[in-house]
Amino acid sequence: MAEKPTTTPRIRIRLKAYDHKVIDQSAKQIIDTALRTGAKVIGPVPLPVKRSTYTVVKSPHVFKKGGEAYEMRVHKRLIDIVDVKSKTIDSLQNLSLPAGVDAEIKM
Repeated sequence: MAEKPTTTPRIRIRLKAYDHKVIDQSAKQIIDTALRTGAKVIGPVPLPVKRSTYTVVKSPHVFKKGGEAYEMRVHKRLIDIVDVKSKTIDSLQNLSLPAGVDAEIKM
């Protein structure tokens, strides 16, 4: 029988935010916390920005062809934490991220 290779425990964190400055601060905060507890960090890897454009009509009656365009950008970052210890998990759970940052954590 072939033996399964033992995998080291790892955490993958995906951050999403509308503001790139806030997401970079959050990524730095997560990396500093993980490094302080002795884990190895890979990232942050910037993922492609998702752009959504919405066009809204200025006046519903007079200028029907004239509109204003709005754009919404979603910035994303990916952080992998390898060689995870219980101290790392505890410190990441107690970490408070700024408002507007969505963190998706997979183990």
